[in-house]
Amino acid sequence: MAVRAIAFLLTSLLLGGCMATSGTLEPASEANFTARDKRLLTNTPYEKVDPPISYRRQIVEYHRKEAPGTIVVDTDDRHLYYVMADGRAIRYGITVGEDGQSWAGIARIGNMQEWPPWVPTEGEKQRLGPLPSYVDGGPANPMGARALYLFQGNKDTLFRIHGTNQPEYIGEAISSGCIRMLNEDVIDLYRRVKVGTPVVVLNTHLHMASSN
Repeated sequence: MAVRAIAFLLTSLLLGGCMATSGTLEPASEANFTARDKRLLTNTPYEKVDPPISYRRQIVEYHRKEAPGTIVVDTDDRHLYYVMADGRAIRYGITVGEDGQSWAGIARIGNMQEWPPWVPTEGEKQRLGPLPSYVDGGPANPMGARALYLFQGNKDTLFRIHGTNQPEYIGEAISSGCIRMLNEDVIDLYRRVKVGTPVVVLNTHLHMASSN
């Protein structure tokens, strides 16, 4: 079983590209917002910007073999996929932070939170300067509107998929954070998943470095 899982992971890491073709834009909607979402996102402390078209939420043809309901994160291409039936997936644009570039593998969602707090790591404090030890959830919080915490077994991988207060960086790699999504997109993804949902994180550059 372990050998099969390792083989699957290596194959996944080597096939990070050419995952999807032809997309249909999915307009952002507030239909899934809670009253709290609407209140907090009405007057955000950041400017709302639209990412490039290739990083906007789309339904695309999907060419890999993960089961429907799986999340696939392609850190090289800056996309996250929610796999659907009939060879389709919802593709979201993401920002890949430094922490998001340091891990790849197969995990599951072990915890989910709405408007999560932020507890800066020591590394973030060193990179970003003086930071509080705890920041309440809200639109100014870099964790954004939702957070999905990835576990392997009972162990927290420290890898997160979460919202953002810097939407202008969607589609880019930056120096801090894990996998960031537009708040509207992470709210949409959050309603589709549950604790136990499988997540595949692809990073061909990390795999190639570890093979040398």
